[in-house]
Amino acid sequence: MDNQNMVGFTQLYPSFSSVSMQQVWILNDLFVAENYRKQGVANLLMDAAEQYAQDTGAVCIVLATQITNTAAQTLYESRNYVRDEAFYHYMLRLV
Repeated sequence: MDNQNMVGFTQLYPSFSSVSMQQVWILNDLFVAENYRKQGVANLLMDAAEQYAQDTGAVCIVLATQITNTAAQTLYESRNYVRDEAFYHYMLRLV
């Protein structure tokens, strides 16, 4: 927060891995206001999300990003996130 203004947010959703039989968190959103980008805010948000996941005993955090979102990919890869190449992901649009 900057003078009580929100500068970014992340959303984690709980899930469960039936393979590992452990808690998993899905990082669904990571957003930083444009004026605050390139100032380390995304890394601070990721630090908090990762600490929360560890504190709750999760085995991992999973996330997805658009193929064209190279800034996000660079951030995640710099934090040792590994691109999943073993699975295809599908979506059914309902609306």
